[in-house]
Amino acid sequence: MPDRKTIEKARKDKREGKSPSTQAGEFVREEIEKIRHGEHGAHSTQQAIAIGLSEARRAGVDLPPPKKGKVKESTRKSAEYAYEVGQGERTPKRRPRVSKAVTEVLKHEPTSTASPEALSRQAKRAASRRTAEERSAAAKKAAETRAHRS
Repeated sequence: MPDRKTIEKARKDKREGKSPSTQAGEFVREEIEKIRHGEHGAHSTQQAIAIGLSEARRAGVDLPPPKKGKVKESTRKSAEYAYEVGQGERTPKRRPRVSKAVTEVLKHEPTSTASPEALSRQAKRAASRRTAEERSAAAKKAAETRAHRS
C-alpha cells in the first residue's frame, strides 16, 4: 500500500503538468526506499521498478500498460489489471493468502538490488537502449517542466 505522502507528491506532479512516468517515479522511489530500509527485498532492480509502477497504476496514475510484444504477456496482463483498478473500471479481488505468500517471498530476496551501484547499472542499461535523439528530447522536456528554483 503506497504512503499517503507519495500519492500527494504524485498528484502535485500531475498538477504541475508532468508526465505520468514522472508521477509514477514517486512510487518507484518509495519502493526503492522500502527495499533499502529492509522492509522487503527484490530479485532484481527491474522487479523493484515494476512493483513501483504497479502501485502507481493502482493508485490512479494514468500510465497505460505496455503494448503487445514489448513485454511478456503475463506482465502486460498484470499491468492492464492494475491500470483498470486505478481507473475505477474494476474492483480488485482481495486475496490475503496470495498477498501474504508474495510478501514472504520478497522478504527472502536481497536488498542489494536497490543499492546506488545497482540503480546506476540499470539506468545506464536503460539509456543504452534509447537513441541519442530520444535521450536529447527527454532532457529538453525535463528542462521545460523542471520547477524553477529562485
